[in-house]
Amino acid sequence: MVTLIFLGLVGGLITGISPCILPVLPVIFLSGGAQSARRRAADGTVSPADEKRVGWRPFLVVAGLALSFSVFTLFGTLVLSALPVPQDIIRWIGLVALVLLGIGMIVPAFQHVLEKPFGWIPQRQVGTEKGGFLLGLTLGAVYVPCAGPVLAAITVAGATGRIGIETVLLTVAFAVGTAAPLLFFALAGRGVAERVKAFRVRQRAIRIGAGVVVIGLAVALTFNATDAIQRAIPDYTAALNHSLEGTGSTSALSGTGSGSGTASGSGSGTSTGGTGTLAACQQEAAFTTPTTLRDCGSAPAFTGIQQWFNTADDQPVTLASLKGKVVLVDFWAYSCINCQRAIQHVEQWYKTYSPDGFVVVGVHTPEYAFEHVPANIQAGAERLGVTYPVAVDNDYKTWTAYSNTSWPSDYLVDATGTIRHVSLGEGGYSTFESMIRSLLTTADPTVSLPQATDVPDTTPTDRAQTPETYLGSKRASNYAGSPALTNGAGTFTTPKSFDASSFALGGAWTVGDEDLTSGSGASITLNYTASKVYLDVGGTGTMTATVGGTSTTFSVSGAPNIQTVVSSPGVGTGQVTVTLSAGLQVYSFTFG
Repeated sequence: MVTLIFLGLVGGLITGISPCILPVLPVIFLSGGAQSARRRAADGTVSPADEKRVGWRPFLVVAGLALSFSVFTLFGTLVLSALPVPQDIIRWIGLVALVLLGIGMIVPAFQHVLEKPFGWIPQRQVGTEKGGFLLGLTLGAVYVPCAGPVLAAITVAGATGRIGIETVLLTVAFAVGTAAPLLFFALAGRGVAERVKAFRVRQRAIRIGAGVVVIGLAVALTFNATDAIQRAIPDYTAALNHSLEGTGSTSALSGTGSGSGTASGSGSGTSTGGTGTLAACQQEAAFTTPTTLRDCGSAPAFTGIQQWFNTADDQPVTLASLKGKVVLVDFWAYSCINCQRAIQHVEQWYKTYSPDGFVVVGVHTPEYAFEHVPANIQAGAERLGVTYPVAVDNDYKTWTAYSNTSWPSDYLVDATGTIRHVSLGEGGYSTFESMIRSLLTTADPTVSLPQATDVPDTTPTDRAQTPETYLGSKRASNYAGSPALTNGAGTFTTPKSFDASSFALGGAWTVGDEDLTSGSGASITLNYTASKVYLDVGGTGTMTATVGGTSTTFSVSGAPNIQTVVSSPGVGTGQVTVTLSAGLQVYSFTFG
């Protein structure tokens, strides 16, 4: 039990810092943090009325989001399946509510009407900030984060009705873990708002801006615009999820763990990696990227499929009918960002090798209630350019037959019907493609294969890549300059050389717990290993990034935001120096 709670917390923390959380951060920052800043007069004083204002809004927004997301993830599918309503009704209600809340932020009288149902929240404690809880509830209903192994276990348990005390505890722990980084960001937003004069004295403008951002998020979610943004950002948490998945504990909870493999045997082929069960191959894939073909037993049949797309007259496909062909069984969900990035490779393989006997079957197993709707799945597949057959596995029957544990997961089946390779998550595409080519040649030695595909792999090499680097004194762990990084104003000197993945300051800076504010001649130098380097910076002014003698100047305006200061085609080691005009706040470096 303690282990499950720990895994839930860790899995939630990983999700809370993953790239998929990025689209919701502007709303958390402005609506949860900036709006709760205490108003100050021109002389810097705070009115007695505002001094009493506790500023609960960040806590309410994050609490509402965690609560509704957990409830809908665990019980949404079961409840909606029992009601005569569309499976995606919650999402559409949430999107409409998000627009109404945005309007309420712009028109305060309308917000008071929306807040009336939440009069049970103690007025003395939270003042007029209870609308933050409603906003959080709405965000939880419409926002879909990346599915790590813990979230996958919770989702499968909820969708299949296997909900016990362990599942509930895991869900609560996951919600707390996810809420922690979101709350940190919301409180950082409030801190910035209280330090930056423009936030303090223009509260009305901030409310209107927050309302516009909320409405913009609703529109972006409606038209799936956030998907394209998230696909462009490599999943820098992939290695963490991969390690967590290898524990097997959360898999066992959902009934799909390493001890429940359903396939075994000794199919023929050219395996050089030995013979084992499907469970053994999955366990190996959870910790490593296998580089040799193995015998993982006979591939389970497609079972319990509700509907098919992209087949002749949308007729079912069976593995038996595909004997003699090399088959890739790809488990995916259309709103899973990890899946969307991987599909670019899978689709290109299908187009390149299908004339030579290669078939892809995309088994769509939903993470969320709205992903049960066939029209939504078909539209999602069209947006992603999927042309290979798609099987709608709404009841998790095929998922369970394969003892699958995550999205995306891939099972490569040879011409005899034997699983020869298992891949969990993103990455390893060149190795996977070489295995496809090997099996195609084994199936037909006379085949003349085209050149290998050339789709860029944006999965970061996490072991080499510089980790997220916080700049404030409270969390900075890789500061290499002098004097020491302690709160207050000071003048810093950049050493001639310092360790990899470390940073140093130059010029005048004011150090805070979570940020640094630039003064005269301020600069920050970072040694990095990455393909892209991003700096979270706010305020009004300019900054110049210099890499290898080439300088680029950026304008900075408004709330903290991510600026790309280094962009290269591949992962490399380098040094970037950023010089900043006075008055800018920097928070962290992140990498891709």
